[in-house]
Amino acid sequence: MTFTNPNSQFEQVSKNGVKKEIEVVPYNPKWPEMFAEEAERIQHALGDNCIAIHHIGSTSIPGLSAKPIIDILPVVRDILAVDQAIKTMEALGYEAKGEYGIAFRRYFQKGREERTHNVHVYEEGDPEASRYIKFRDWMRSHEEDAKSYAILKLELAAKFPRDILQYCSGKDAFVASIDAKDGFDGWRMVQALTDREWTAVQTLRKTCFGSSDLDPFTWTFKHKEHVHFIFYKNAEIIGYAHLQLCPENMAVLRMIVIDERYRNLGFGSRFLQLCERWLCHQGYNKIVVKSSQTIYKFYQHCGYTDMSWNDPDAHKVGSQEIEMGKTLTVRRT
Repeated sequence: MTFTNPNSQFEQVSKNGVKKEIEVVPYNPKWPEMFAEEAERIQHALGDNCIAIHHIGSTSIPGLSAKPIIDILPVVRDILAVDQAIKTMEALGYEAKGEYGIAFRRYFQKGREERTHNVHVYEEGDPEASRYIKFRDWMRSHEEDAKSYAILKLELAAKFPRDILQYCSGKDAFVASIDAKDGFDGWRMVQALTDREWTAVQTLRKTCFGSSDLDPFTWTFKHKEHVHFIFYKNAEIIGYAHLQLCPENMAVLRMIVIDERYRNLGFGSRFLQLCERWLCHQGYNKIVVKSSQTIYKFYQHCGYTDMSWNDPDAHKVGSQEIEMGKTLTVRRT
């Protein structure tokens, strides 16, 4: 089976519908000043909830060629409270984009036609914030890696001048290699986007269906009611979860898989907790699942109980399946 990235239609377009060209330019020494000016405005917009603001991304690395867009990372006490500041951010010219594929983030863009700033807001203690900062610090202190990154970006911009997804996918392996070297130590939970992530989805789903050709649910990859999460340990993909979002604030856990090398080490329960927390943040208060006898005790350990529920897709309960569920409450960590 040939695997196609379901996000292949993801692109940046201008008002006339033409794909915008990716521009990588030489380092501009004014970028730090531009960051400082904007950070002051953002600090005011987010108020006391904001405890720190960092300059991240390629424009934060002296001498590095970059897309001329300033990436800014505010750290806040309460990520949910950021939603109350959307109007204030809009007054600064930002467009609120929600999580935009990365769990527990709030993302804003400024300059619709000519993008000038990206703002990535994270809660204090979120490992994703640490990852951005460690990457920046490593690149600032390792000139050869910075040069290699600059060359790669210029090559990708030339090869995929109007395809932002392929541009990002082309950087993915390099960024992961730096994550593996710079001391990043934490989890990440993102919606599958890059080719590497969708290949991991396919591989991990095979543990349930045997082969991609036997997987009857690949149609869900492009369906808005289905969410496909990738779980990282440091720079390595170790897990996958498929959630279906249903009416009446209910979600169905269609699948959760941990790479065999990392099973029985607590990563499965941690990943499940993060999925539950994410659902709470989206306003869902119940999660249900059809469990096999093999993993029934796992779900019991995670607080699930026997619970009958109506499958929105009318999948019949197999003879070896047990309907289970759990009422959700917001977790802060």
